[in-house]
Amino acid sequence: MLIREATGQDWAAIWPFFRDIVAAGETFTFPAELAEEQARDEAQGWWLLPEPGRTVVAVDEADVVLGTAKMNRNHMGNGSHIASASYMVAPRYSGRGVGRALCAHTVDWARAEGYRAMQFNAVVETNVHAVRLYQSLGFEVIGTLPEGFNHPTDGYVGLHIMHKRL
Repeated sequence: MLIREATGQDWAAIWPFFRDIVAAGETFTFPAELAEEQARDEAQGWWLLPEPGRTVVAVDEADVVLGTAKMNRNHMGNGSHIASASYMVAPRYSGRGVGRALCAHTVDWARAEGYRAMQFNAVVETNVHAVRLYQSLGFEVIGTLPEGFNHPTDGYVGLHIMHKRL
């Protein structure tokens, strides 16, 4: 697996699983009806981010997109020393280490860019695979917003704030 900078040409491979993950409404706080042009638009910052943010893809030896990550400042101004990131793995490639590789890559990026920590603002507590993955890479749940997420089948569930000091 190779992790490389995402290009505009990668969007055609990202969009189908991005759309399905967002529409499922189980793991992201994005609007379920998010249109493709909005999701792709760099100016709106949904996924393909302009600098100083960064978007990458994980690809196999045939350059097939397995998953993607975006990384950015968590806040501006006096909070701009904290990074954040989000991840999506094409469902047919889940369980193959793609998410772990993407998460480790973003942590390395944040450290190299001089960030002091990483914070995930909204990890759905029922997304147990993501929570376990992040914890295995040194992130801690530092708080939970009770009923902060309206899960389509589980109802109102908590949103974890997760943190890792770099």
